[in-house]
Amino acid sequence: MVVKGTVFKYGDNVDTDVIIPARYLNIADPKELATHAMEDIDTDFVKKVQPGDIIVATRNFGCGSSREHAPLVLKENGVSCVVASSFARIFYRNAINIGLPILECEAAANAIQAGDTVSIDFDTGVITNESNGERYQAAAFPPFIQNIITSGGLLKSLKERGF
Repeated sequence: MVVKGTVFKYGDNVDTDVIIPARYLNIADPKELATHAMEDIDTDFVKKVQPGDIIVATRNFGCGSSREHAPLVLKENGVSCVVASSFARIFYRNAINIGLPILECEAAANAIQAGDTVSIDFDTGVITNESNGERYQAAAFPPFIQNIITSGGLLKSLKERGF
């Protein structure tokens, strides 16, 4: 599977309270909740993000609380992948559980800039900056994680397998 989109770039320690501010967690509808994604760090994010766009960040993306709301609002806004130097472990697991692809690649996270067009091949782990031709290698997803992501999340994957 290959995705391609425009990059939204963020720095270190983007925590879950920035991804989706806690003051909105009483909103049950995921579509409505997603209208508040990233608003404390990027007020134009939900106005500008398009299906397929990609978030690139540096270290410790998704730190903070363990809520699944953070990767959920990114996926709900059409983000096709998050690339970072590193992720908070609970965000990493929550993202896979809801079917949001994430890749760790320090070279890509440091070099790719906001507004660049990037394509990502999940089968090979190759991240290509289409804006300048640079390529980066991340670890490809193992087949079982690819299945979770293409199914739309862990629960949907399990249902497809008859569990």
